[in-house]
Amino acid sequence: MTQTLSLWRNANLATLSGSSSWGWIEQGAMLTQGETLLWVGAEADLPIDQAPFITHTHDLGGALVTPGLIDCHTHLVYGGQRATEFEMRLQGESYEAIHRAGGGIRSTVAATRAATDAQLLASARKRALALMSEGVTTLEIKSGYGLSLEQEARCLSVARQLGKSLLLGPVPNRRKNDIAPAAGLALPAAITVRTTFLGAHALPPEFEGRSDDYVDAVCAWMPELQARGLVDAVDAFCENIGFSLAQTRRVFETARRLGLPVKLHAEQLSDQGGAALAAEFGALSCDHLEHLNPNGVAAMARAGTVAVLLPGAYYFLRDTQLPPIATLRAAGVPMAIASDHNPGSSPGLSLLLMLNMACTLFRLTPEEALRGVTVHAARALGLKDRGQLAAGQRADFCVWDVEHPNELAYWFGHNPCQRVIVGAQERIL
Repeated sequence: MTQTLSLWRNANLATLSGSSSWGWIEQGAMLTQGETLLWVGAEADLPIDQAPFITHTHDLGGALVTPGLIDCHTHLVYGGQRATEFEMRLQGESYEAIHRAGGGIRSTVAATRAATDAQLLASARKRALALMSEGVTTLEIKSGYGLSLEQEARCLSVARQLGKSLLLGPVPNRRKNDIAPAAGLALPAAITVRTTFLGAHALPPEFEGRSDDYVDAVCAWMPELQARGLVDAVDAFCENIGFSLAQTRRVFETARRLGLPVKLHAEQLSDQGGAALAAEFGALSCDHLEHLNPNGVAAMARAGTVAVLLPGAYYFLRDTQLPPIATLRAAGVPMAIASDHNPGSSPGLSLLLMLNMACTLFRLTPEEALRGVTVHAARALGLKDRGQLAAGQRADFCVWDVEHPNELAYWFGHNPCQRVIVGAQERIL
């Protein structure tokens, strides 16, 4: 069966492709076939030979169009919340002190283990919908709040289920925000969810004082989780309150034997040399990086590893050590931006706010910030088929009620997203 050829016209395109600033095309248009962009350019240059085959035309009203946004670092599946710890930090307690006293990640582990699958899915769904309302079309979800084989598998399964249950609409007899399709109808997913196994996130109470034994367990779980189709990548928390360089290496060696790509929570609270280790394994990304040293920057540049900057965590923890933005920029290390949504250090659910924070706190340019949630975020997930408006890419794009793409980093507390198109179909939430 021939796939539908659709024209999306009368738009100003920030394609983020090519050499021009923003990849800007004024009075642009796009042709889509199936879920793919077939052609992108000025409407005046529309290929004449394709015109007779266009079956649907969509007038975008002169609006700004960008690629769909990508949140490449979240911890969306968890139980409970940690507002009390927020108060404790305001009264002078440090994040590390709270963690060592049994709070922090461990408190979320307890709440997650106590929650039912249905409760975890329902709460993750609400969070995903909030991100999706601002134009997120691809989302990474890490485990790390189960810390046992059964519980990690459960959290990863919920993440997979979330991606399969948030569907495009509308359809007959479907209520707003329902996540199940009408009977007998199979609908495309409204968002792509990528899952990351973060078993080496913290030491669970049953392994107290036996961190090496726990790392052995994490490595032993990996083949089964992979066999069950639950893992797209492997992550670890290399830090004084997390896992050592040697322990992280063991996790990465196991991942490499299984053919799984790796990424790393690196240099957030101190300089452990984790970024250089991750680069040695060809890591997709190193994330946080407030304490990254020049050797780590150089290693990431050589490996093509993406720096994922997380301004929400920097802000919420009232950090004062900035990531080495100028050094990363000078070395040509691509910089992605993500929400890092989690209950302890970044409970925000606005990727647009992260754009503003990346500019105001980290001094990125608005174009760097937007590329950070599109082009470079896709690269941080190992996805080559999205993040730009260009022929051959997935037809995931957003229509915005602003005149210029720099406004997406300028406004906050306001959502200018008008329409979201996923795989060339409009998403209705």
